[in-house]
Amino acid sequence: MKFLHTSDWHLGRAFHRVNLLGAQAAFVDHLVETVREREVDAVLVAGDVYDRAVPPLPAVELFDRTLHRLADLGVPTVMISGNHDSARRLGVGAGLIDRAGIHLRTDPAGCAEPVVLADVHGEVALYGLPYLEPALVKDAFGADKVSHEAVLGAAMDRIRADLAARAPGTRSIVLAHAFVTGGQSSDSERDITVGGVEAVPASVFDGVDYAALGHLHGCQTINERVRYSGSPLAYSFSEVHHRKTMWLIELGADGEIGGAERIDTPVPRALARLRGRLDDLLADQAYAVHEDAWVEATLTDPVRPDDPMARLAARFPHTLSLAFDPEDREEESASSYAQRLRGRSDQEIAEDFVAHVRGGGRADEAERAVLQGAFDDVRADDSRQETHR
Repeated sequence: MKFLHTSDWHLGRAFHRVNLLGAQAAFVDHLVETVREREVDAVLVAGDVYDRAVPPLPAVELFDRTLHRLADLGVPTVMISGNHDSARRLGVGAGLIDRAGIHLRTDPAGCAEPVVLADVHGEVALYGLPYLEPALVKDAFGADKVSHEAVLGAAMDRIRADLAARAPGTRSIVLAHAFVTGGQSSDSERDITVGGVEAVPASVFDGVDYAALGHLHGCQTINERVRYSGSPLAYSFSEVHHRKTMWLIELGADGEIGGAERIDTPVPRALARLRGRLDDLLADQAYAVHEDAWVEATLTDPVRPDDPMARLAARFPHTLSLAFDPEDREEESASSYAQRLRGRSDQEIAEDFVAHVRGGGRADEAERAVLQGAFDDVRADDSRQETHR
């Protein structure tokens, strides 16, 4: 049985100031054509269908058209909600849509109720495990603490129990939206740290034949049976070296992974990160290959040049980001504020602020615990408010 694994569409998202809806529509065209040409048996979408809880109308319209096209193919599709989605909004009408072969799994309580497909070798149970906000589902799942590992582990216990009650030899797939240890992150993913920890071990998915993951935007293999498809488009310059793809997974008769092929997705425009003095960037022919790319430029001139953006745009008309990092500046001030924050969690930024206002001396263990508790409470409160809107 062949499955097309994708995730993190982020419909409605822009790349800096560039509207990506056309590129997202081109991806959907490619997805539908791939399903048809490669005779895919089911499509797996592992969360973050939308970029935010209340997406813009054009994004909703694109999603609606996508559902109709997938339903017309007669190929089952299983989708879960991610941490960017509003689970309740995405799940509206799920019961009716289910009849068309589009299975929206947004309610954590239903994680052990699989979509069951069959071929000549028997049944395959597909479990949709939506993003779990630990503070909101801990009690419902009977988890021993508020952490990603605890709630995912409890949810997987339910899935394994359901699977054990099925016919021997039933194959299984889990869709999940989480940060698994060993995965490589990028700047475009929202921080989901809880209690100072965001990652869960891959072993949490032991007992199933394949875990189709979402959340991280780079396509990557944690192990043969645990993989991220990554986002179909780049959503930050930190993804400049990503190859954007979907996974075509073949599940064998005994649950073995018979094949795992990366299917490239359409690239609307290449990305380039350029660094150097302005005159060098404008004159060096080595940069000619980037003239049609979306460009992030960091200028290292000792003195800020006049009208740098306009001059860059004359050669690189798609320059979207401009930063300054003078060559001779002291290390402490060598990068822009945004550059200093890049890759740092909210917790780390807050601890740096404590040290700054104190004039030295980092936050101690008790202060770090207070800060982390505050961040966890705010995230949980935001999720509760979204749930009840």
